[in-house]
Amino acid sequence: MPMGAQAWLLIVALSVVWGGSFFFVEVALRDLPPLTVVLGRVGLAAVVLLFVIRATGQRLPRGLGLWLAFLVMGALNNAIPFSLIVWGQVHIDSGVASILNATTPLFTVLLAHAVTADEKMTAGRMAGVLLGLAGVAVLIGPEALGGLGAAGLAQIAILGAAASYACASLYGRRFRHLAPVIPAAGMLCASTMLVLPLALMVERPWSLMPGANAAAAVVGLAVLSTALAYYLYFRILTLAGSTNLMLVTFLVPVSAILLGTAFLGERLGWNALAGLALIFAGLAAVDGRAVAMLKRT
Repeated sequence: MPMGAQAWLLIVALSVVWGGSFFFVEVALRDLPPLTVVLGRVGLAAVVLLFVIRATGQRLPRGLGLWLAFLVMGALNNAIPFSLIVWGQVHIDSGVASILNATTPLFTVLLAHAVTADEKMTAGRMAGVLLGLAGVAVLIGPEALGGLGAAGLAQIAILGAAASYACASLYGRRFRHLAPVIPAAGMLCASTMLVLPLALMVERPWSLMPGANAAAAVVGLAVLSTALAYYLYFRILTLAGSTNLMLVTFLVPVSAILLGTAFLGERLGWNALAGLALIFAGLAAVDGRAVAMLKRT
């Protein structure tokens, strides 16, 4: 599907707010533990989207089957990956986390080949997956062969989050008949219910006193990087289709790295930059448009 200027602007905007999530998490973690950050993110975002639903005269569905589906989607797309990413960022920088998170489409390709009839593996996609895996290997580094420390386990956690997002992208097909804000609000309400008891039992968030920066980061994470991001996501899906939406994956690490460098003092090592280049090459091969353009020339 060809894209106009509006779709491109929305893709850039989505990459900024999603890239900003890694920055917001890094700031929030200075005063708050991981599950409390996740709870603040999904809980506040759910409230925002419920307000939008009410303001636009829509209603959440009441069927038990649909709410069970929201629960599964909330686990796959919010509770599990958000928790893994936030825990991972306790041990690694936001830029590295964003690069590893960019492997989501590679996992999607593998899963789609296994469970769908219309998205089978091609030579180009296989080459892309192999390049992406090579990028991950370079990023994690040879020291992982001697045993995974906290940083290595954190990197594995981010990859687990990417795999969970991939599962969610396939599972989420069942919500195509609903207005976009409905499944977004439903899964955020469901993920809030999943995270709430864990955060209450493990971290006692009511006893915490975060500073102004951490509190603002959680609000930004919820309102911009979650509620607004889902609106932009579904808007792009309508305007430009799912294939063009994957272009966001190329831009999110750029936003996260720029924010981390400018405001958090982070610096990427050679292996992170080399891994990023290989993962981007893999994403380009999976996407296929760059290869097609080269063939035409």
